[in-house]
Amino acid sequence: MQYVTGIDDHRTSTGLDNRKMLMWAFLGSDVMFFGTLIGTHLIYRNRNLSGPQEEILSIPITTISTFVLLMSSLAMVLALAAIQRGNMGSFRFWTAVVAIFGSIFIGFQMFEFTEFAHLGLTPRTNLFGSTFLVMTGFHGTHVAVGILWLWTILFASYKGKIHQGNSLQVEIAGLYWHFVDIVWIVIFGVVYLIGAYGAEDRALEDVHHAARAVGIG
Repeated sequence: MQYVTGIDDHRTSTGLDNRKMLMWAFLGSDVMFFGTLIGTHLIYRNRNLSGPQEEILSIPITTISTFVLLMSSLAMVLALAAIQRGNMGSFRFWTAVVAIFGSIFIGFQMFEFTEFAHLGLTPRTNLFGSTFLVMTGFHGTHVAVGILWLWTILFASYKGKIHQGNSLQVEIAGLYWHFVDIVWIVIFGVVYLIGAYGAEDRALEDVHHAARAVGIG
């Protein structure tokens, strides 16, 4: 079946579809938003040393959730390729995979937040808790919005509202999803990996100072 896309009606003077341009503009503003959150966390995370900090971060668990989110990006690529070929069955399968993987990531994050609360880390505990939880919480919200968007697209495809002719809508959703994944890679690398190694270094320094104090005593 051939579809009339009507894409020329949405093109700007740049030759790009105005809906895609709008998404790029939104993502640009979101880069500044998350850049501010990450920068604020890095600046203030060690300003208040009371309460738990990086030492409670679970690198193995977060590595698994990060891998799941990365695989969801691969599934998003496959979903877009499928609908552009007109293979709706494959498109629906991979779109569901993306949404399910995203939900698994959210499940990991909820488990992590619950563990943090049990260990005494809340937004009111210290500056690390407030900046870290706000940053990761906003990212989780973005993931949740993406999941709802994908399920909406999937169900709309069964009603004939999403098809090969308007696959741009899936492409735009894919841009958003890949952006959310990239943001998490930055957070995982800068906050979890570098932060965790920094916490280990501080712990070793504390042990070293304690040993020297005992030796002096």
